[in-house]
Amino acid sequence: METATIPRFDETAPAAEVSAALLMHGVVIVERLLDNSVCDTLLAELQPWFDQTPAGADDFSGLNTRRTGALLSRCPSSVALVTNPLVLDVVDTVLWPKKSSFQLHLTQSIAIGPDSPAQYLHRDHWCFDFFPFPREVDVEIATIWALTDFTEEIGATRVVPDSHRTPDEVRYTPEDTVAAVMPRGSVVLYLGSTVHGGGANHTDQTRFAINIDYVLGWLRQEENQYLSYTLDEVRSFPEKVQKLLGYEIGAYALGYIDGGRSPMELLRSPEDGDAPARHSFTTAPEPL
Repeated sequence: METATIPRFDETAPAAEVSAALLMHGVVIVERLLDNSVCDTLLAELQPWFDQTPAGADDFSGLNTRRTGALLSRCPSSVALVTNPLVLDVVDTVLWPKKSSFQLHLTQSIAIGPDSPAQYLHRDHWCFDFFPFPREVDVEIATIWALTDFTEEIGATRVVPDSHRTPDEVRYTPEDTVAAVMPRGSVVLYLGSTVHGGGANHTDQTRFAINIDYVLGWLRQEENQYLSYTLDEVRSFPEKVQKLLGYEIGAYALGYIDGGRSPMELLRSPEDGDAPARHSFTTAPEPL
């Protein structure tokens, strides 16, 4: 059986076309969304954290792989990746259409060291205690941004196109996978239901990438965004980022404070002088 390929787009692609391909195949690549100077800046901001981050504790995390989280404060230039307009449009289109909101699931840099074996194949939505989500309900989208050229030899992420609509019980082998080979500055997007894994690094170089995931607003975030940043740090972020972190109501009567206020009120300074606001979802659900 011929292995499927990963749909590819350039930075000018309409979000609707990228979204349709992602829904159809479970994975897409958008090439060269970042230029080399941005990649250089991201790597420079991350370098001190790479040096301090311990390697993974098990084979899944990678015994020669370093994962650094809380990137919004540690790597300020990552804000542009988190809020990339094309990516956010695709996320909004593809995640469950009946949602009230979506939020940031995690941010992390991933540095796969030389001579690292491949990560075992998995689906990201297994993090939700292996809950069997209906296949027509997409709850999570992952993005991997290549800060170095992604080649098969250096450990490009491996995915199984079209696996997103198969039951969780279906198992795949490395021979079923395709390497997300792409130039530096590109991003691969895949669904939480898509089978994938980090590739084996057969070189003497480190594979650097940034992983940013998004999830429905009513699911628990993999990385605890409320403890990853202080309130003062959150106040310094753009409002769009604050809401993505989870400081906006996730759905009607979900995540409010003080009997109905939006947590966004906590981020306003006393000098703002605005009256306390109720949350933004003003339409109550209709009774069954």
